[in-house]
Amino acid sequence: MKRIPVESMAGHTWLEQAFSWISLGLEYVGVAIILVGAITSTSVFVYWLIKEKSLDRYYQEYRSSFGKAILLGLEFFVASDIVNTVAVGLTFKDLGMLGLLVVIRTFLSFALEVEINGQWPWKGGEGAGKGNPG
Repeated sequence: MKRIPVESMAGHTWLEQAFSWISLGLEYVGVAIILVGAITSTSVFVYWLIKEKSLDRYYQEYRSSFGKAILLGLEFFVASDIVNTVAVGLTFKDLGMLGLLVVIRTFLSFALEVEINGQWPWKGGEGAGKGNPG
């Protein structure tokens, strides 16, 4: 399959429009994942809170499930930013903005991962949930 260089695609408005729609679709999927995760995890938490009347037992599970939904939504936002940067054009300013957004969202992902599991992501399965990220 012959690859088309990025420079020759710049004049194709239909291709730029397609990338814009794909980027927008990825953003909507990310928002939907976060909303569904928030509603689902909150509903389950409230149900168990009313049924068992025990906050301590289900609070950590609630935070974990809600945090996982946020992490997955953030992944879709990063993918949307990458597609959008390709669609708009590859200037150094665009690449710099993309790099900054990816760094910020990666930091948020790491922070949420530590918050959810209580350890750094590269620590694997040792000591999950102990609450000490060091």
